[in-house]
Amino acid sequence: MKVGVIMGSTSDLPVMQAALDTLEQFGVEVDKRVISAHRAPHALMEWAESAQQRGISIIIAGAGGAAHLAGVIAGLTQLPVIGVPIRSKTLDGLDSLLSIVQMPAGIPVATVAVDGAKNAALLAIEILALHSNELAKQLSDFRRQQTEKVLNTVI
Repeated sequence: MKVGVIMGSTSDLPVMQAALDTLEQFGVEVDKRVISAHRAPHALMEWAESAQQRGISIIIAGAGGAAHLAGVIAGLTQLPVIGVPIRSKTLDGLDSLLSIVQMPAGIPVATVAVDGAKNAALLAIEILALHSNELAKQLSDFRRQQTEKVLNTVI
């Protein structure tokens, strides 16, 4: 099982690194790319349309500003797409969030919070865990450890 992690620009990498780190922590194979929906639409189309054939099961797409990346990919593939709105300077990420979450009926994009790349990875892992007992156990252990950490916090 492989997850595609794509971002519109290298400037998105500091946020998207949380998704890459989380997927690595769970041992999930990643195909990571930088392809702009606006500057390289033909390359994006080729990548998205061939993703399933290359073994990708889920795509996490992070972009800021107009943030059309996730929506364009969702229109090109039947794979689940999780959009990560990246905080922008102009509208503090609200523009990115609205660009990703306001998809037309029939072309869904699951959307996490602004800069929520870690949650995007965890959502992808939850989906993959439906078909992997090993991943389901890792996820269960992760959740248990989170709970223990909170319950053991001394203030």
